[in-house]
Amino acid sequence: MSIQKQKIAIVTLGCSKNTVDSEVLMNQIEANRLSLVDDPADADTLIINTCGFIDAAKEESVNTIVEAVEMKKNGAISTLFVAGCLSERYREDLEKELPEVDRFFGVTDFQRIIETLGGSYKYELLGERHLSSPSHSAYVKISEGCDRPCSFCSIPLMRGGHVSKPIEEVVHEGKFLRALGTKELVLIAQDTTYYGLDLYDERRLAPLMGELSDIDGIEWIRLMYAYPSRFPLDVLDVMRERENICNYIDIPIQHADDAVLKSMRRGITRRATEELIDQIRSRVPSCAIRSTLIVGYPNESDAAFQALYDFVAEQQFDRLGVFLYSQEENTTADILGDPVPRDVKEQRRDAIMELQSGISQRRNEALVGSSMRVLADRIEGEHLVARSEFDAPEVDNEVLLPLDDFTDTPRPGDFYDVEVTGATEYDLMARIRR
Repeated sequence: MSIQKQKIAIVTLGCSKNTVDSEVLMNQIEANRLSLVDDPADADTLIINTCGFIDAAKEESVNTIVEAVEMKKNGAISTLFVAGCLSERYREDLEKELPEVDRFFGVTDFQRIIETLGGSYKYELLGERHLSSPSHSAYVKISEGCDRPCSFCSIPLMRGGHVSKPIEEVVHEGKFLRALGTKELVLIAQDTTYYGLDLYDERRLAPLMGELSDIDGIEWIRLMYAYPSRFPLDVLDVMRERENICNYIDIPIQHADDAVLKSMRRGITRRATEELIDQIRSRVPSCAIRSTLIVGYPNESDAAFQALYDFVAEQQFDRLGVFLYSQEENTTADILGDPVPRDVKEQRRDAIMELQSGISQRRNEALVGSSMRVLADRIEGEHLVARSEFDAPEVDNEVLLPLDDFTDTPRPGDFYDVEVTGATEYDLMARIRR
């Protein structure tokens, strides 16, 4: 059987940026009239799009490759390709350790993958994708790579420096997604607030959001991965002025102790971080702020952790995630070692998440009796699972509506006006407003 006639499946690991990359590749596969299948068990050729960001992600990627190698040995698949961040960063080591893999590709090797499959890369499909998730919500990657010097981060090693997509290309992609039925655009990048500086000599995130807001039929635009240092405050103006831009910002703060922030090379202090949060809350009072933190960084003393804990208690974030520090080779923090024991890291994470659980519970309980507009994501058991504008897909709270509350079968992708009837730490219960 020639490779052109084989069935091709893609397994995507890691973050939403990887999801977008796989969707671009899927679209190219289909444009070349190659056979794309969803289930690896139905495939002859398997492509694994890997993640190489932290230890847990690398371990998952390696385990997935090993499982695929066994599939190949057993004859379940005939060809195995590995692409993405892990392959970009560790290609020579992987080639030695896993000779059963037919080819390794980097993070931007779409053309080489398509040509290896026997096709030709279609440049005219720029900005077009095969959506792998329900079409009503889609990620839009506005730039690639990162110029930030964060000491703990390996992203620049794998994806290079920051490269913004021109505004017209991002808007074209937004219109393409809308034609597929997309109602929510989730803006992503390694650093969304750096957007435009390389192309236009100034940050152009706010103008980009304004142009996306003008696309007819786009009802929600959501901002993720907004770096706090030198945050472009005009983003808050466009958020306040445009009804279809969600009052929501994901802003990874990582820490609040000045000594840790300095070693992390974050380019910001605790005081400046607090001033930025104050600016967000004063300019957009209803804005939900999501953040992520790292515990167990090499110079995080007990006192530094307590400063972080107190900061979370003071700021009362709407949404919060906490990661354990992962020592990454060839980063500037690598030479510091990994002196904080794992069990201490886990205790610190658990302490902050317990604190946040109480914050989230109180915030959710305060919403009981209020009305809100929600976007339906899926039907699960006896409930329609939806989200408010204050919740990003996959990582935030959900709103549960009983199916018996509907006269007709509800549809994912539809908006509903609901009244909140109950609350848990991370979910709301609601009913349709009559």
